Amino acid sequence: MSGVRAFFDTNVLMYLYGGGNPRKQAKAAELFSVQVRSGRAVVSTQVVQEFYAVATRKLGMAQDVAGRIVRSLLNLPLVVIDADLLLAALAVQERYQISFWDALIVAAAEAGGAQVLYTEDLNDGQQYGQVLARNPFRE
Repeated sequence: MSGVRAFFDTNVLMYLYGGGNPRKQAKAAELFSVQVRSGRAVVSTQVVQEFYAVATRKLGMAQDVAGRIVRSLLNLPLVVIDADLLLAALAVQERYQISFWDALIVAAAEAGGAQVLYTEDLNDGQQYGQVLARNPFRE
């Protein structure tokens, strides 16, 4: 998947900064680092918001630490969730019969020009419009 724009779902970022699985943390760190250095990483406002909420509530990360990470994520190409994207997500949800929140991730990835979506939440290898879902932790 080199050379293509990559969208990162919240669950992959959570492993990057914790989550208790060293193998997944190392894989997430390697993948994210390569994509950021090459300028191909994309996130959305939904992902950034979810990251902060999960990091501070479930992982127990200090707010100032999570805030620094959020600020760094906001420096990446960012897809802003707006009314048009919400409507696109409704269409994705209906077409693929996935949850609304997953559909919003797919719609944001597509809006951000990503060809690959790194996530654990969708079927690995499934094409959703222009976006291919990949589980980076699958053996």
